[in-house]
Amino acid sequence: MMKILYFGGQKSGKSKLAENKALILSKSNKPYYIATYDNSYNDTEMNLRIKKHQKQRDDKFISIEELNNLTKVIKPNSTYLVDCVSMWILNNIKEDEEFFLNQLNTISNIDANIVFVLNDVNSGIIPLDFQSRKFVDLTGIIGQKLSSFCNEVYESKFGIGVKIK
Repeated sequence: MMKILYFGGQKSGKSKLAENKALILSKSNKPYYIATYDNSYNDTEMNLRIKKHQKQRDDKFISIEELNNLTKVIKPNSTYLVDCVSMWILNNIKEDEEFFLNQLNTISNIDANIVFVLNDVNSGIIPLDFQSRKFVDLTGIIGQKLSSFCNEVYESKFGIGVKIK
C-alpha cells in the first residue's frame, strides 16, 4: 500500500494530480474522497470551488465529509484521497500540535493507499497575527510529518507534479 503527498500553492493543480493518482492506486475499486472543508462559513466563492472539485471528480469517488478526525474514516485495504490537509488543519486550529501528530501517527500505520493534498504556505513572510502564524507553522510541521512516512512526495506547479521523494 502507498502513501503519497501532493503539495503546492493555490491553483497549482495538486488536487487533479492527486485524484488521478488515487484512481490509479485503487485499480478497479472506487477510491474514497475525504473532503475536509467546513462548509458552515457560507462562503460563496469557496462553494463554487467545491462544486468545481465535485464536477471534476464526477462519480469516480465515494465521498466522505470529515472535518476533524481522519482516523475515524480511514480503514485498511482501501484507497483514500484526503483533500485537503490544509482545511483539516484550519478546522482544528484550536488544537495543539500533538492532536495532529497523533492522528498522523495512527494513519501512517494503516495498511491503505492514501493520497494527501497540502497547500504550500511556508514560502512567504511570517504572519503578524497568532492564528495565521500557527496555521503556517502547523502546515510546515504536518508537511514534514507526511513527507517522513509517505512513499512518494510531489510538488505541484502549473499542473505538473515534480517528484521529490
